[in-house]
Amino acid sequence: MKVKVVNKGHQPLPQYATPQSAGMDLRANLDEPVTLQPLERRLIPTGLYIALPEGYEAQVRPRSGLALKKGITVLNAPGTIDADYRGEVGVLLVNLSAEPFVVNDGERIAQMVIARHEQAEFETVEALDETERGAGGYGHTGVK
Repeated sequence: MKVKVVNKGHQPLPQYATPQSAGMDLRANLDEPVTLQPLERRLIPTGLYIALPEGYEAQVRPRSGLALKKGITVLNAPGTIDADYRGEVGVLLVNLSAEPFVVNDGERIAQMVIARHEQAEFETVEALDETERGAGGYGHTGVK
């Protein structure tokens, strides 16, 4: 699939790390480092503008290494970029650690997954069909 991209930043385009990777790394595009204090959140620019084909979205997800080692994650994970959005791709990072974290220019801060999606059309009915699970939720499965 081809995705049109405008790179107004100074970082390379996102790329897959391995032939079977689902996500591409997104890099911070900064004029100077940004320090995230504990529990602080910031929208970090990437310099990228994309045009996805209709029926697709881009999901912005945390990088597991940053989450595990530094407590840095994407606040609205996964963040959705709709096919009709033409603004800059930003990454809403949050520092969940007890230590300040410095985001440097060019740092890999998130991953982006391109995914197909459907749009639903709701149909109002009087009742839903019965299932074994029924209305059980929020930890219900697997509990005897």
